[in-house]
Amino acid sequence: MTVAQVQALAGAIREEIAKAVVGQEATVDLMLVALFAGGHILLEGPPGTAKTLIAHSFARAVGLDFGRIQFTPDLMPGDIIGANLFNFQTSTFTLTRGPIFTELLLADEINRTPPKTQAALLEAMQERTVTIDGESLPLSEHFMVVATQNPIEQQGVYPLPEAQLDRFLFKQTVDYPSAEEERRIIATHGARQAAMEPAQWGVERKADAGQIAAAIACVGEVKLVDEVIDYIAGLIRGTRDVADLETGASPRAGAMLAGAARARAALDGRDFVIPDDVKALAPALLRHRLILSPAAEINGRLVEDVVTGIIEAIEAPR
Repeated sequence: MTVAQVQALAGAIREEIAKAVVGQEATVDLMLVALFAGGHILLEGPPGTAKTLIAHSFARAVGLDFGRIQFTPDLMPGDIIGANLFNFQTSTFTLTRGPIFTELLLADEINRTPPKTQAALLEAMQERTVTIDGESLPLSEHFMVVATQNPIEQQGVYPLPEAQLDRFLFKQTVDYPSAEEERRIIATHGARQAAMEPAQWGVERKADAGQIAAAIACVGEVKLVDEVIDYIAGLIRGTRDVADLETGASPRAGAMLAGAARARAALDGRDFVIPDDVKALAPALLRHRLILSPAAEINGRLVEDVVTGIIEAIEAPR
């Protein structure tokens, strides 16, 4: 598959999702980058902003098996990964696979369950395997987590641990729609008595496993010159030298940013990365990895502002 074919495939996927989802183009673009870069994405926003519909429509358009877990305070790790259950008829243990055994997993309201249960996703997100009673079981090579969470300010939520956050390629803020988009939502969805499945909106499958694998392989061949590598390293290291930050980005963040920049370049029809690819993706890739210092929090500083300052301070190659 060529970069032009990757670009055309992404365009077809966008068109299908738009049949069910009004607006949210930036979110869909980040999800496409995450898919072709082999990453996961965290969507944060208030209830009713179509986070679940976006994930479901995306899974249908890209042709991935879709699974959903509704995270609740009483959810246990075994409810996610499965367990060996004793069969009294055969006097043997039988493996019962959990909902994590899918291709695109919607982890809905992930921050409404305690950290012990959230941690059930750590191995799956990093290694695409799960361990049940000492046995390592592989997941799909295209396994992708699309997690949603309500803003931390809401009641009944548990902040995600740093190790969990670091496994998400992006954190995207899903905000309220514009006035025109909201009018379209009311006109289109307001005539329905209940939420409809993406298929009922006419969302069709536009890819298969072979095409997704070919697109990922194509992205891996996108050129990343030394100057852009140095620029990425400068951005990541720059997060560790800012007084407003208590914790900067990890080396894994730099590797992820390079892979994501390759995917964005391919989606734009290019077989080489430019600094603008890095700049465009850096906020969504860094915002959940950086921890403000106590003094910065007291002074009302925002992570977004700190990231913007770092990007402006590091000179991009020409």
